[in-house]
Amino acid sequence: MAYDLIVIGSGPGGYSAAVRAGQYGLKTAIIEKDPKLGGTCLHVGCIPTKALLHTADVWEYFKHSADQGIQCENPRLDYPKVLDRKNKIVSKHAKGVEFLMKKNKVDTIRGFGTLQGNGRVLVRDGDKTQTLEAKNIIIATGSVARMLPGLESDAKSILTNIEILDLPAVPKTMAIIGAGAVGVEFASIFNRFGTKVTVFEMLPRLVPVEDEEVSKELERVFRKTGIRCETGAKVESIERTANGVRFCAALANGKREEMEAETLLVAVGRKPNTDGIGLETIQCQVDRGFIKVDENQQVGEAGVYAIGDVVAGTPQLAHVASMEGMVAVAHMAGKPVKPINRNRIPGATYTEPGIGSVGLTEAQAKAQGFSVKVGKFPFSANSKASILGSHDGFVKIVSDQRFGEILGVHIIGPQAFELISEAVTAMESEATVESMVHTIHAHPTLYEAMGEAFNNVYGLAINV
Repeated sequence: MAYDLIVIGSGPGGYSAAVRAGQYGLKTAIIEKDPKLGGTCLHVGCIPTKALLHTADVWEYFKHSADQGIQCENPRLDYPKVLDRKNKIVSKHAKGVEFLMKKNKVDTIRGFGTLQGNGRVLVRDGDKTQTLEAKNIIIATGSVARMLPGLESDAKSILTNIEILDLPAVPKTMAIIGAGAVGVEFASIFNRFGTKVTVFEMLPRLVPVEDEEVSKELERVFRKTGIRCETGAKVESIERTANGVRFCAALANGKREEMEAETLLVAVGRKPNTDGIGLETIQCQVDRGFIKVDENQQVGEAGVYAIGDVVAGTPQLAHVASMEGMVAVAHMAGKPVKPINRNRIPGATYTEPGIGSVGLTEAQAKAQGFSVKVGKFPFSANSKASILGSHDGFVKIVSDQRFGEILGVHIIGPQAFELISEAVTAMESEATVESMVHTIHAHPTLYEAMGEAFNNVYGLAINV
């Protein structure tokens, strides 16, 4: 059967591209090797993780309810029920993706898709095979967690983002290797559920992609809440034991420490799912499994596109994959195309306190030669933060002193991952620090801190 578009992979990028293609009237098929549509993000990534993080937030409120004047003696965490709720959320949205395919007349093809060249895709589903043809193909096969050499994950002690989501009970102890978004989010979850957590990061700071002050503040709060943080550290000689995992850690102070933990989460990054998909049959450039694309997401061969985690140099974020899908489909459909501005991509980390960021860090801005002017405002001076009892963190504005251009915004604090939306909109609209100074912010709100931070670029914040 011939199509206008075949999408290989049904994660956020793939299914969003398929929906948009259907909206444009393109005859579209989507190929998925797993039993349900939705990809890593929906089933073993963004959605189940954030469901657990929300439960951790609620649990934290219950543990400190007396501070709110609510007497709730001996609250109990029913972890099987927590997992059941998480699974129901995932199932609901998986059915939603199936519905979207039907609504937009997208054919769902089960099986493993392999490029054959000349617009053909071979689909294997068990013993059955079929060959599909299309004018356009989108590669949206996503990524998988990297594992340390010589290790294999299991359902009990050595974990990736997949296995940790289905632990039958809250472990007493957990070691986490890697302090990127995945590592620190699970640290935040299980620390609040009562696990003794230790985080190891080879680089000098937690969340290394964030502004240095954000990293410093997250580590301060983590330590305050009982999470042990070892940066500049390397975990070696890992072995399973009867009770979990034993390993040696080379610490930043030069000392080596023998440790044991009931569970070990390996969160050292992700690798692209491009093995065996037939890249050798098309014209494309590949770097360590990642596919290089142009500004329209097109690979070296006309009519073939790549989006999401498989793309070289792209942040491995669901919302980036979705927007890349919009760009690719618009291009193939002959619609107006606006390529992604890499400096306008928001990052969101759902720890407590949360992190939201967009644009250049202070160090990056200075390295690029800007005359940098910074404005900061702490949540300790924000009324709504006081009401919520969440005072840690701040808003930081990085701007160009000469023209008032907003170069970057970095937030750590309550609902930072929601607050960053104002900064993204401002930067996308080419607002300046001055125009944001004159933007009225409702009171009392958390986002007042944004307005105060913009004012403080000029030293004019009111409440600090």
